[in-house]
Amino acid sequence: MEKKEYKVVGVMSGTSLDGIDLVFAEFQFDNVWNFNIVIAETVEYEAKWQNILKHLVANSLTELKEIDADYTTYLAGVINSFIKRNDIKNIDAVCSHGHTALHQPKKKLTYQIGNMPFLASLLNKKVVCDFRVQDVELGGQGAPLVPIGDKLLFSDYDFCLNLGGFANISTEFEGNRIAYDICPVNIVLNYYVRLLGFNYDDEGKIASTGVVNNQLLDTLNNLEFYKLKHPKSLGLEWVDKNIFPLIDVFQLDVKDVLKTFVEHIAIQLAVEINRKNKASVYVTGGGAYNKYLINRLKTYTKNKIIEPSKTIVEFKEALIFGFLGVLKMNNEINCLQSVTGASKNHSSGNIFLP
Repeated sequence: MEKKEYKVVGVMSGTSLDGIDLVFAEFQFDNVWNFNIVIAETVEYEAKWQNILKHLVANSLTELKEIDADYTTYLAGVINSFIKRNDIKNIDAVCSHGHTALHQPKKKLTYQIGNMPFLASLLNKKVVCDFRVQDVELGGQGAPLVPIGDKLLFSDYDFCLNLGGFANISTEFEGNRIAYDICPVNIVLNYYVRLLGFNYDDEGKIASTGVVNNQLLDTLNNLEFYKLKHPKSLGLEWVDKNIFPLIDVFQLDVKDVLKTFVEHIAIQLAVEINRKNKASVYVTGGGAYNKYLINRLKTYTKNKIIEPSKTIVEFKEALIFGFLGVLKMNNEINCLQSVTGASKNHSSGNIFLP
C-alpha cells in the first residue's frame, strides 16, 4: 500500500439532475478503511445546464464531445469555487465521476462528460476520473461502482440501497459483493413533477394525493428488465424508450402518475430486499427523503429500514467516488467482477496530472 492517509475532493453528478455533489473527505487505513466527511455541499445546476443534461441522449457523438469540453470547463469552475470558498488545503486529488451521457454496455459504450484531461490543468490538481469505461471494455456493465465502498466502508449493513435517479442495491452473496440497478426512481418522479412547476415532490406529498392506476402498475411491473438476473444496469436511454412512452399512453393526471410509479418503485425494491430475512437496509440518496415512498416500502417488507445522517444520505456517492480515486491511486481494486460482470476485478479510472 503506497499511502494510508488521503485528503480528497469527491465529485458526483447523478441522473436525477439535483446538482453537483462535492465532499472534502479524509480516508485513513488502519487494518480497515475509515473516513471523515469534513465538508459537503450540493451546487444546483444553472437552468442552462439542467436543460442540456436533460437532453444529452438526443445529441450525436460529435455534439456530445463539444458539450463535454464545455461541461469539463464548467465543472472545473464549480470545483475550484468549492475549494476556495471552503479554504481547503493539502488535497491529494480531485476524484470525479462526471455526468453520464450515454450508457449502453451491451454495445461496449459508456460515456461520462466532464472527464477530459484538461480538467487537471484547470484545477491545478491531480485528478482521478472516468471510472466506468475500463469496466465496459472488460465486458462489464460499468455500473454500479459504489459497491466497493459499501463493502469496505459500510459493511455493517445487510443491504446498501441508494435511491437516486435510479435505485441500486448492494449486498454480500455467497462470499462475494453483488450489486445491480433495480428500477428508475427520481429520474421519472422528477420528470413528471416538473410538469407542475416543481423540481421534486417534497416528501412525496403530491404522490400521496393521487390514485394508483392498476393497469399501468401491472404493465410497469411486467417489464422485461425486472426478470433479468444481475449484473444489470439502467440508463436514461432505457427510460426514454420503455418508461415515458408507456406512462404517457395512459394520459393520467400527474399526481396519479406519481402515486402509481411510487407504488411500482416500492414493489420492485421490496422484491430485492426480501431476499434476506431480518435484514438491515441502509437507505441513501435523494429518494430517502420521499417519506411517502419509504412508508410504502415498509408496507411490503419486515426488514429494518435504516435512514442515516443527512450528510450520508445526500453525499454517500460523492464520498465513495472520492474513495474509488483513493483506491486507484493506491493501485488497489476498485471495481468488482462480481458486481459488474467484467472479466476480472480491476483498478479502474484515469489519473491526470496538471
